[in-house]
Amino acid sequence: MPHVLIIEDEPEIAELIEFHLSREGMKCSITHSGRAALDAIRRTPPDLLVLDRMLPDVDGMDVCRKLKSDPSTKSIPIIMVTAKGEDADVISGIEVGAEDYVVKPFSPKVLVARVASILRRHDDFLTEDTTGSGDRISLFENRLVIDTARHHILLDGQPLNLTFTEFSLLRYLAGRPGFVRSRDQIIAAVHGRSTVLSTRTVDVHVTALRRKLGQFGKCIETVRGVGYRFQEEIHAAT
Repeated sequence: MPHVLIIEDEPEIAELIEFHLSREGMKCSITHSGRAALDAIRRTPPDLLVLDRMLPDVDGMDVCRKLKSDPSTKSIPIIMVTAKGEDADVISGIEVGAEDYVVKPFSPKVLVARVASILRRHDDFLTEDTTGSGDRISLFENRLVIDTARHHILLDGQPLNLTFTEFSLLRYLAGRPGFVRSRDQIIAAVHGRSTVLSTRTVDVHVTALRRKLGQFGKCIETVRGVGYRFQEEIHAAT
């Protein structure tokens, strides 16, 4: 039974989320402040966080930064839930390490689907990592290396810290360089066919991924009206 920690200062919303997640067989805990959440996570790390961005003491963005900078907690997936829905807000939330970003008011069914999808992908990664199986993708004379078994990426020899969503997105596009992938194909490959997401969410993740890749961000080419493809030539990244 996966354990989800809900960090939300509005009791009605917290209880609504708890009700719907519990119906799907998830164990839920609730905290109403960032400081209490950090203490609870250190005592008993959950499998996933549903995190409100605007909290009364420690802001949700700061909570996310603290957790992602700590090796003992950086692998915990985070879904940020907030009323701040501008593109800049969504991008900033994903850039600090959130796996997904849900804007209030939201559909409980959609939130449950996203939680389930992230937990499923997290479990798949743990299974892959335990068996030691998987592919190793080396690109641009080994300047960009994607180790799918270890969920590990090296960029010019340095580890690159990506969320599960960013890693899955990069692996999917880089696995077939030159092939155009539609936004719907990306959603199905990264989140699962049963997950309901807007295609705009893909654009936000691509923007965050490009920034983390630095000069290699140019490798992810936008194909207008269709989706994205990963460039095959090294000159596209230099």
